[in-house]
Amino acid sequence: MAGLAPGGWGPVLTLFAMGGSTLIIGAIIDPLAGLLPLLGMLCLMASVFVGYFWRDPDRPVPRESGILISPADGHVMFVRRERATGRRPSTSERTSATIESDQHTGDWWPEPLDDVLGFATEQRFEAVNKDEERENDVWRLAIFMSPLDVHVNRVPEAGVVERMELRIGKGRRRGPFVKAYRKESEFNERVRSVFRLEDGVRVEVTQISGALARTILPYVGEGDALRRGQRFGMIRLGSRVDVRVPADIYSPCVVSAEDKVPSLPKGEAVVAGRSVVFRHRTRNEEE
Repeated sequence: MAGLAPGGWGPVLTLFAMGGSTLIIGAIIDPLAGLLPLLGMLCLMASVFVGYFWRDPDRPVPRESGILISPADGHVMFVRRERATGRRPSTSERTSATIESDQHTGDWWPEPLDDVLGFATEQRFEAVNKDEERENDVWRLAIFMSPLDVHVNRVPEAGVVERMELRIGKGRRRGPFVKAYRKESEFNERVRSVFRLEDGVRVEVTQISGALARTILPYVGEGDALRRGQRFGMIRLGSRVDVRVPADIYSPCVVSAEDKVPSLPKGEAVVAGRSVVFRHRTRNEEE
């Protein structure tokens, strides 16, 4: 339903009530040298800003088969073909000398999952050079969300929430909180969700907090069956969303900032629940 996202009505109505009552008091009793009217106007302006940030409009969701739609509003930072080079260690592996540690990203086991595309745990990826592609590669799409974008996130395709986990940077109670458009921000505080689609393919969507964002609000949980374009969570203030999909199954169909197209210096603007960002390769060839 269009309107405000869950949690938005409280602060909007509170600020509106504070602003209105302050203006009334200033007009009827004493303006205090104009301070009360000024405070009232500031509260009303803050109410409008908060309402704009928490907005959650309805969107017409494409019904075309063989597509994945954008999970977030924003600009496409990059689309890269990547390969898994490690994974998070199990409890028994944490004491091994084989563990590779990084002060920002934490501990890694230097081998990926046997089923890389199952996304059973967080994995470490690196970019793949041209002519070195393999069948287990993934495409990673990164979308930067400015504070002015709608911050409600939507499901790329119908499926089941197979996994959902909170991840934070090593050595921090919360965070770190690097600016979302920086490369290092992919290891900010984040929520990693894995969706098992109706055809069995898995898609990983990671909601990443930014320098100002401090809260990621999931609307759903593991085991929930969701339809394409359904709302599944929200990130407050500037942030980022990354999507990983099997490279042998899907092809990207958006322009990124790294493509250096003069008319799209920030990358293509995409809209959650409406913009098509990946197309199924086999189905497109059949059509």
